[in-house]
Amino acid sequence: MRTLTAIAALLLTTSTALAQTDPLPPVPVTVQAVTDVDPALWVIRDADTTIYLFGTIHLLRPGLGWFDDGVKAAFDASDTLVLEMVDPDPAEATRIMVDLAFDKSGKTIRQKLPPADVPAYEAAATKLGIDPAALDPLDGWAVALNLYMDGIVASGYDPSSGVETQLKAAAARQKMPVVPLETMRFQLGIFDALPPEMQVAYVTETVKGMDQIAEQTDMLVDRWANADPDGVALLMNEGFAQLDLVEQLLTRRNAAWAYWINRRMKKPGTVFVAVGAGHLAGSVSVQHLMTAYKRSAQQVRY
Repeated sequence: MRTLTAIAALLLTTSTALAQTDPLPPVPVTVQAVTDVDPALWVIRDADTTIYLFGTIHLLRPGLGWFDDGVKAAFDASDTLVLEMVDPDPAEATRIMVDLAFDKSGKTIRQKLPPADVPAYEAAATKLGIDPAALDPLDGWAVALNLYMDGIVASGYDPSSGVETQLKAAAARQKMPVVPLETMRFQLGIFDALPPEMQVAYVTETVKGMDQIAEQTDMLVDRWANADPDGVALLMNEGFAQLDLVEQLLTRRNAAWAYWINRRMKKPGTVFVAVGAGHLAGSVSVQHLMTAYKRSAQQVRY
């Protein structure tokens, strides 16, 4: 089963920042062929407004050529880029992490874990090159995300190859405004609000699933790359089957974004909205929720 940490990496842009807080030694770069892929793209139009919807993967393996053809044409035609989140300045990001990610109970994560689970946790951290003591001050959710993100980076996924990173770089080159839908504090706050016992359980789940990180993510990327939102939804639903977070992570956020899009449709212009691929898949997708406003999102064929 896909764990909370895996789902977080798919749905929360903030989680990619954790992969860069304590980076692993750089992997030698090799020249490789680019594999052309064509992820799904949707468009909502009226007389004077066009909004593109594009699902992102926050980290990718280098060598996927997705930013071309119809996606590039839609981006180049847009006057604004909209993302889930825009990184705050480093000082503000540090304040947010101190406020939300650090334990306030006075107990370390190893003191919170069941004693029988501590050796496996320490072994998993050490295998990733992390001193377990370095994670002791963190809340359980932050420990789990750190383990997951360092694990996915170790398997060959690269934050600098992620969709948002490339889109932001292109927007900077074109002097295109970038607008956030959410803040880092809001995204991390979803996990900071989890009950302590649930946070501890997800640390244990993450440790148990470390060996499947690359395989699970490869499956998701394959479906995304082949414009298969139904396949993406099936993978996401597998993780949500026994999680009580679907409202916080998907439904409420998607509803808020659909409301934002509907309001933005009342002003002229062309906007490229890029959010995690899981938000554009399944029965509570942003596209589906747009029907409440009598607006239809059409998939672009290219």
